Amino acid sequence: MAIIQPFKGYLPSPELAKTVSSPPYDVLSSDEARDIVKNNSNSFLKIIKPETNYLFDDVPESEILHNHSAENLNAFIKSGKLIKDETSCYYIYEISNDSHSQTGLVAAVSIDEYNQGLIKKHELTRPEKENNRTRHIEITNANTGPILLTFRNDGYFQNHIADLKCQNADIDFQADDGTFHKLWKIKSQLNQAILTKYFDTIPALYIADGHHRAASASRVQEIRKSNNSNHKGDEPYNYFLSVIFPHDEMKILDYNRIVKDLFGLSETEFIDAIKINFSIKPLPKLQTPESPNVFSMYFNKKWVQLIAKDKIISNDNIDGLDATILQNYLLSPVLGIDDPRTNNRIDFIGGIRGLEELERRCQLDAKVAFAMYPVSINELLSVADSGKVMPPKSTWFEPKLRSGIIVRLLD
Repeated sequence: MAIIQPFKGYLPSPELAKTVSSPPYDVLSSDEARDIVKNNSNSFLKIIKPETNYLFDDVPESEILHNHSAENLNAFIKSGKLIKDETSCYYIYEISNDSHSQTGLVAAVSIDEYNQGLIKKHELTRPEKENNRTRHIEITNANTGPILLTFRNDGYFQNHIADLKCQNADIDFQADDGTFHKLWKIKSQLNQAILTKYFDTIPALYIADGHHRAASASRVQEIRKSNNSNHKGDEPYNYFLSVIFPHDEMKILDYNRIVKDLFGLSETEFIDAIKINFSIKPLPKLQTPESPNVFSMYFNKKWVQLIAKDKIISNDNIDGLDATILQNYLLSPVLGIDDPRTNNRIDFIGGIRGLEELERRCQLDAKVAFAMYPVSINELLSVADSGKVMPPKSTWFEPKLRSGIIVRLLD
């Protein structure tokens, strides 16, 4: 059972939607975000990446940054860059690019469902990042970025929204990255009731992206609940902002790795160590892996193919993942990457940036790069259903949701 409800969102006007909306806070570096804000004072990055208003060597502590986010959010609302809907709505959100399209529902989703494990996870979270996101929600009093959820599609969701999508979209624009974004407001109480009832039949939702935002929203709920002697359970802080897509419309790209050094090994020792568990074949050109258990490695200005030997391949839904195989049989034993969540010698590159980015980083600040075969959505659901977690940085969802199209305040 998925408990959802409509809400009064804060949206930019159709004319400002393109300039106000921004990429999510965690897909841009601070310098990349500064470049955008420098040329666009309306960008929502001023709220989700407030360091953009400071020089890179003059960024204050996080508490000051969160207060700056709140000031910027209030300024956006006061100036009319974000306008509150007069009635509670669900929202249909379609996002597409030249090769893919997906349509989901924007809704407030019950945090109690998350706390009870009915919204399933596939990643661990980092305490320091949870702390940061928690303070961001507390101080801004808002869900400034949606949590990306999915569910096992039974085919009925599309039927419920088909007629609604035939109407003119309330927001419709092409972002600077080439993606198209459309938003329809569902104001009809009848249509809202149909969608609420439909999701009441969905046995579980799954977090695709936004584990830290979900965990932080849960912590804010607990804080506000403990400070509210009249807590009833229907307060806005008991829900978080989400976009829910059918599982078979989700697209996952590769999430690749670069390592900064060879952990003291010579080049010959490094290659010999790899050969224990992988076969190595030359690649005549830049090429992404075409199947599981195969990796493309960029080393010494050349691409080679690593093929996992049968002895390290597993049918287990965790041990059989390519990210697990690479971690357990190469990154850890050969390159000394003990914990990829905390080791500063490894970095992760989303597949949207292409293999050329791996080459560029190896010329700049890395020694070796590994291109991965993408995880499938069914693998993600299987891991979440079993109560396990994937290795860090296993999934890169594309196209990305825009931040700032819908904001939800907690009052």
